[in-house]
Amino acid sequence: MRKTLRIAMTGLLAAAALAAAPWPAPAADAAPSPVAATFTDNFDGPAGGAVDGSKWGYETGDNVNNHERQYYTDGTKNAALDGQGNLVITARKENPANYDCWYGRCEYTSARLSTARTFTTAYGHVEARVKVPRGQGMWPAFWMLGNDIGSAGWPNCGEIDVMENVGHEPSTVHGTLHGPGYFGSGGIGAGYTLPNGQKFADGFHTFAVDWSPDKITWSVDGNVYQTRTPADLNGNRWVFDHGFYVILNLAVGGSWPGDPDGSTTFPQQLVVDYVRVTGGN
Repeated sequence: MRKTLRIAMTGLLAAAALAAAPWPAPAADAAPSPVAATFTDNFDGPAGGAVDGSKWGYETGDNVNNHERQYYTDGTKNAALDGQGNLVITARKENPANYDCWYGRCEYTSARLSTARTFTTAYGHVEARVKVPRGQGMWPAFWMLGNDIGSAGWPNCGEIDVMENVGHEPSTVHGTLHGPGYFGSGGIGAGYTLPNGQKFADGFHTFAVDWSPDKITWSVDGNVYQTRTPADLNGNRWVFDHGFYVILNLAVGGSWPGDPDGSTTFPQQLVVDYVRVTGGN
């Protein structure tokens, strides 16, 4: 589903693609060298510490477009390291700063981080190891937006949802493409469901896309579950041929997951072990 926000986000329009230098060919008798990470963050640091500002920026505000209920904050209140090599994005049922949302006084706070000002890639293997929260109304996501959103707008810039989960589907995640003519509920995608009633919130799982010209493939824990090409777009334009940046966020409520109810407990946490991008340009 559509995850694009029109919120106050410092530097979003200034996102710039990073070009990777070509790899030198190995000697004929040498083993191939491993591909170095184009981007990596293992979230090492002291408990309570902030994310690396050279890699991530905060996108703050609310989101009327999706009818989400949270206000995204900056700082470490809703996004902090845990001292064990993880980033923890926490959704809280509180509003100590009296934030205003589209529906009135905000009921929840959370965080949304992106590489819009620091890193973009065209193509490559994009992966994160993540433990999602649980409960009605929770909406965690690991996704990407085209870095030309400032000029092209959404959905023409393109959106690649590597992983989305809605709390009322605890065993299923979704991977989706959004672009001109295929966006929102009309996005092109598929779901992946764990076997035997397992729930994604019970442990860490690895979510990835392998993105090349004219093809994007999704996997969970190495299990490929869908591949999309221009042939899947019903004649609409394939816009996944330029730089995209990475986003991590935890939304509360919204048109797709529905709002929290009496069964939902807070705080809830999206825990991220690492994010890696390899082989892009």
